[in-house]
Amino acid sequence: MTVDSPQPAVQRLLGPSDDLASPGGSSVPPAPRPGGAKVRILETATRLFYEEGIRGVGVDRLISEASVTKATFYKHYGSKDNLILAYIRSQHEATQQRFEELVAAADSPTEAVRAWVAAVSDQVDRPGFRGCAFLNAAAEYHDPRDPVREVVATHRDWYTDRLATLLQEAGHPLAGDGADELMLARDGAMTGAYAGDAIAATAALGRVVERVLAA
Repeated sequence: MTVDSPQPAVQRLLGPSDDLASPGGSSVPPAPRPGGAKVRILETATRLFYEEGIRGVGVDRLISEASVTKATFYKHYGSKDNLILAYIRSQHEATQQRFEELVAAADSPTEAVRAWVAAVSDQVDRPGFRGCAFLNAAAEYHDPRDPVREVVATHRDWYTDRLATLLQEAGHPLAGDGADELMLARDGAMTGAYAGDAIAATAALGRVVERVLAA
């Protein structure tokens, strides 16, 4: 990752001020909420990074749309690279929270998995859906040793482990293999829904999940 050095000039650039991270692992950003400058910068970055790509959004654009000064931006994040990591980590944390809420609300591990499929299906139908934020980030950072890729890998390891735990609790004989199948099917559904037919993609995901649950 390249590192942006803090700029000495202080200038206020006026402008409008994002795995919602869903249990599907994607990230369709919520509308910005009122808050401090640090929160506003992160929410602006989340929206722009998801909509337009991480590398394509510069610091000046972030500063302008967050309505902060350069001094404020660098005070809170130090560099664009630090903000990128904050964005990816915040999406991971939000996905964890939503997933655990989904599991807690389910009557059984099997129903939790089915509720997860429903959440993915709902996610890909929302306006502004552009695929999985983590897969999108991985596509922009090719080096697996890059800090961004490391966060993505951590996220995916957690996700697979969590699905494996649900399958194990549901009595699946090969929970780890089943979780790998669910993750692969989810990845395909997220990508297929964005690039093609969302109904066909999520229907295929549902079929894979039912076969895995029936094992």
